[in-house]
Amino acid sequence: MTMKLEHVAINVENSVDMADWYVKNCSMKVVLQVDGPPFTRFLADADGRTAIEIYSNPAAPVPDYAQQNPLVYHHAFAVDDLDGVKDRLIHAGATFVEEVKLDNGARLIMLRDPWGVPLQLVHRPKIQVWY
Repeated sequence: MTMKLEHVAINVENSVDMADWYVKNCSMKVVLQVDGPPFTRFLADADGRTAIEIYSNPAAPVPDYAQQNPLVYHHAFAVDDLDGVKDRLIHAGATFVEEVKLDNGARLIMLRDPWGVPLQLVHRPKIQVWY
């Protein structure tokens, strides 16, 4: 039996605005949406390989993402131009948290999107990529 990760989900205050921001700034595309409550948006990455479900569902609390350590939850995007993407996202309303350089040559830049949700930019040496 083969299993493939279809999506990860996140409950937020304003799913429509957040989805629009990710589409505009992170090469995501809406592949499914619900226009009434809970205003669900499934966003696929540029390759259509991975999806994030963003919704505003009052049945569950919205975590205070801005106060959580980014290691608790974050979205990670593989990018070639870390500094260029970092600068572009900061200009679009993201905030810088930290940069980490790993011994294996990987670089990680942690940001927060305009809603405080951690957003990581990743650049790994080609030999380290598993997909």
